[in-house]
Amino acid sequence: MVLSKAFRRLRSLDRKTQERAPLFEAIRHYCSLDKAPFHTPGHKQGRGIPSDLLTLLGENVFRADLTELPEVDNLHDPDGVILEAQILAAEAYGADRSWFLVNGSTCGVETLVMSVCDPGDKILLPRNCHKSAIAGVILSGAVPAYIEPDFDLELGIAHGITPIGLEQALQEHPDAKGVLVVSPTYYGVCCDLESLVAIAHAHGLPLLVDEAHGPHFAFHPQLPLSALEAGADLVVQSTHKVISGMTQASLLHLKGSRIDPNRVRNILQLLQSTSPNYVLMMSLDVARRQMALEGETLLSQTLALADQARTRLNQIPGIRCFGPERIGSTPGFCEFDRTRLTVTVSELGQFGFDAHDWVNDHFHVQPEMSTLHNVVFIFSIGNTQRDIDRLVESFTALSEHSQGSPQSQVMADKMQRLALLQRPPLAPRRLSPREAFFAPIHRIPFQQAVGHICAEIISPYPPGIPILVPGEEVTQEAVDYLLLVHEAGGFINGPEDVRLQTLKVVKAS
Repeated sequence: MVLSKAFRRLRSLDRKTQERAPLFEAIRHYCSLDKAPFHTPGHKQGRGIPSDLLTLLGENVFRADLTELPEVDNLHDPDGVILEAQILAAEAYGADRSWFLVNGSTCGVETLVMSVCDPGDKILLPRNCHKSAIAGVILSGAVPAYIEPDFDLELGIAHGITPIGLEQALQEHPDAKGVLVVSPTYYGVCCDLESLVAIAHAHGLPLLVDEAHGPHFAFHPQLPLSALEAGADLVVQSTHKVISGMTQASLLHLKGSRIDPNRVRNILQLLQSTSPNYVLMMSLDVARRQMALEGETLLSQTLALADQARTRLNQIPGIRCFGPERIGSTPGFCEFDRTRLTVTVSELGQFGFDAHDWVNDHFHVQPEMSTLHNVVFIFSIGNTQRDIDRLVESFTALSEHSQGSPQSQVMADKMQRLALLQRPPLAPRRLSPREAFFAPIHRIPFQQAVGHICAEIISPYPPGIPILVPGEEVTQEAVDYLLLVHEAGGFINGPEDVRLQTLKVVKAS
């Protein structure tokens, strides 16, 4: 097997150095000391925690819930064990600088935008970006110029942007200050990052990557090319999504000289809590150590389980589960993360939301998310053979149940509408997102909002891809699509009225 440059670098890491987990070691030592604590948090290392919570979670998690003490360093201005832990992370991932994030990749994606854009600057974004990218646009005062991602009509999902799409966008927007890319998508699909990096750099622009779902790529040769290996300038990864960081624990990596690290630091000081959770940061430290030392072995087991599940699911009538065979099937599908499993259920006459609920209610199989067409599962180093058996059993039963129960007329009608309705086209922008977000607004009935200027981010969630953004004109196609998602059981995130009876719009001047 020919090893990638990144994987050869990983093999050459100083294992003795990577065995260190300096922040974890410092916290563990501090927990062993007999201290009289007169600092935050108020529970004083668990002494004030209600007994039932203490019984559930145990004492040590609260003993490790510390604050900025000399022994455990300060996230905003690290010069001790946090700094050392971040240096080790940068070495393991192949970055020049790495930062611990305790506000999740949401904070990191906002930093991507704010690191390259001043108020009024333009940034190129894929329309299937996470809503945190729009939040970054609002916070920075930037103006988004969207690139339509490659859309897979057969699967009903958006993939990555293409080199041709990026070149065209740069011709149309030569004043852009940066390019933001999502790779992998929520479905594990990766775009041609090396080509996108080359194009952006040829235009003198940094390439920013939301790699939230790819924190494991650098640690196994059968996984897609990592964004840092592809040459990206600033990369966000959710350490909690696939490897063993705790929820909200993420990493931000910088490579090269196109982005000022001091600006990144200053933005993080604005966005991150001044009371960071040390349990989360400790999990980042040990998750990096685990991947650097055991990642290849653990991920080999994960890949084997995911491959087995995909093969078995594809033998079930009415179930489709795509895999590496689709690489190259569309321009935006260049690589695939086999640890991500997407089950397409439309042939069963089911919405993904209904199938999601069914396998959870009947078999206690909990998916990651669902969409109109699909149910998505994340395989990680924590999954077992028993999990895979239950997953396959649940969809076998769902297939038998669906084929034995003729569709109601209501469901048949919805499925027909679904076949005719794809994700709506881009809505016209009438104001910048920041202008609309801070403009005088009022609330009107949702179905009467067509033609008005939206003042909210509206995203079916997960995956959190906006259908309407502040400043965009509400279109009939967007209204129809969102109502269908809502009627089919999907959750709409962003608007104050998640039932979609009303919508906040900008007051006419």
